Amino acid sequence: MEKSAHKLEILKRIEKLEEKELWHLDVEDDPETYPLMPDKIDYLNEKLSSKIKNKIANIFGARFFDKMIANRQLIIKEVRGIENFTAVKGGKIVTCNHFSISDNYAVWVALRDYMNGKMLYKVIREGNYTNPPKPFGLFMRHCNTLPLSSQKATMVKFMKAFAELLKRGETILIYPEQGMWWNYKKPRPMQDGAFSLAARNKAPIVPIFITMEDSDVLDPDGFFVQEYTMHILPAIYPDETLSPREAKQDMKNKNYEAWVKTYEEFYGKPLKYGEV
Repeated sequence: MEKSAHKLEILKRIEKLEEKELWHLDVEDDPETYPLMPDKIDYLNEKLSSKIKNKIANIFGARFFDKMIANRQLIIKEVRGIENFTAVKGGKIVTCNHFSISDNYAVWVALRDYMNGKMLYKVIREGNYTNPPKPFGLFMRHCNTLPLSSQKATMVKFMKAFAELLKRGETILIYPEQGMWWNYKKPRPMQDGAFSLAARNKAPIVPIFITMEDSDVLDPDGFFVQEYTMHILPAIYPDETLSPREAKQDMKNKNYEAWVKTYEEFYGKPLKYGEV
């Protein structure tokens, strides 16, 4: 099968961004968006209408992605280290490398049997909420998502909701690399956001790194569907003897080092950017 010209172009964009060390930028053509105002978001689903939409969205979301799993469009080969997740009691932040629109569901599948009936909350970019990519609008807006915003008033609301969710013992997924790089196997240097939130809320981080191998299934774009191995790594706790800024940097360094170690052990080679 001939490979998709669009996907080949995305791979070229990734190569260029890697060369320029622009690790956080998206390679996809994101749709135009508009600011998320504070009255347009109910982070904690406190309204009855929000509760109903949340329930419906999660039902349809599960059906959509479970169908992908049944059709081997999403393949989770193995989950390693679940004991590192279950060892952490109370609210926690989960970090994961971001390379697919379905990797958050892979995280959910890996964790859901160990979450005591709770849902997985996902921090998403503003545009994915205000103008989500089709056909994922319902999921982006109502499947326990926590959109960021360019509006200060909305971010105040976000921060309060984030802290409340951790107090409730919820699990919140953040992509610390920020942009999605399609099927990119290497760990990327990270942004500060996840670690600032962890230090501010004195919350642990459970790093997850997903490794990939070619399956025997071709996707519609002519590429092999990837088989995921989910590596759930030991929790990282904020060092309360450090200043918030130092604690943030310490957690970020430890998360990146854990990902790099996992990458090198799984693929059997040192991490080198600019090389396949």
